[in-house]
Amino acid sequence: MFLGIELYWWLLIVIALVIAIPFKIKFMKWWSKRQKEKKDDRRGKWGDDE
Repeated sequence: MFLGIELYWWLLIVIALVIAIPFKIKFMKWWSKRQKEKKDDRRGKWGDDE
């Protein structure tokens, strides 16, 4: 097969990617939202608003 890997391994890899990519996108959105909230929280806490 292609690159010496059997077809079922390619299917497993493709299925894993199909499952993982939406979770990664969701995690990245959650992470950026969390970082923004932390930044806003830190700014308000110390009173150095700009």
